[in-house]
Amino acid sequence: MDQAEQLRILKAGSQQPKALARVIAVTSGKGGVGKSNTSINLAIQFKKMGQRVIILDADFGLANIEIMFGAVPKHNLCDLIYQGKSITDIITWGPMGVGFISGGSGIAGMSNLSRDYLNYIIQNLVQLDSIADIIIVDTGAGISDAVLEFLVASGEILLVTTPEPTSITDSYSLVKALYRHPRFNADTIKVKLIANRVQKETEGEVLFKKLNAVIERYLKVPMIYLGSVPEDSQLSKSVMQQVPVSLHDPGAKSTAAYERIARRLLGKEEAERQPKRGMAAFFSYIITGKR
Repeated sequence: MDQAEQLRILKAGSQQPKALARVIAVTSGKGGVGKSNTSINLAIQFKKMGQRVIILDADFGLANIEIMFGAVPKHNLCDLIYQGKSITDIITWGPMGVGFISGGSGIAGMSNLSRDYLNYIIQNLVQLDSIADIIIVDTGAGISDAVLEFLVASGEILLVTTPEPTSITDSYSLVKALYRHPRFNADTIKVKLIANRVQKETEGEVLFKKLNAVIERYLKVPMIYLGSVPEDSQLSKSVMQQVPVSLHDPGAKSTAAYERIARRLLGKEEAERQPKRGMAAFFSYIITGKR
């Protein structure tokens, strides 16, 4: 990349676009609870509702989004960082025109991003504000520094958990680490729970009440409950066929649940609760710690 191109990108990154994308981070306290499935199916539902959506696969070293979409990206974040590819070069377009950016599978260096790498990323990713209404950041699972930085930088966090005791315990540990992060701001950052793989709706409600009661008591910052996704054989079948259940079986119970959650997120109450931040502010905060 020549100097002129670098200056052009820097100028683009420093200018706040007129339209800002809504940045939603999807995370979990442990792996295997349906986090990436949630990201993909919410993206499909948002698209059905007229939103332009791009998924940033920030689960570096795994990059499950491409596998679940059944798509093979030509380029990924590593190509942007090491090969000088542009942001448009590394977007792969999946079903229904949902775009995704792969973190790259099995690339050890991506799990511990330096500030120089992050600085280069922000100069490019701010351009996503002009081509997406919603950007879903599918983070890694657990409590790594990289995951916490993405969460703290996001104003809107969807925490996916299941009724399994280990999942609930790990979810609490993640929220505890997030709330105690020196740059966490309870006034601008909201954690919203999705109970996955429940047998019935009441199970999800009970799960939320128990977890939220502990969080309110010891951390003093309550969560918001978005709803539950039922245990569904059609969802398992869709994963095997590498097609999101929202497309594989529009009549499935899990599809209906994802639609309800997506509609709530796009509703007036949640929209007013979460003003659009855009990618410039999102990544600038990661780098500088300033909103």
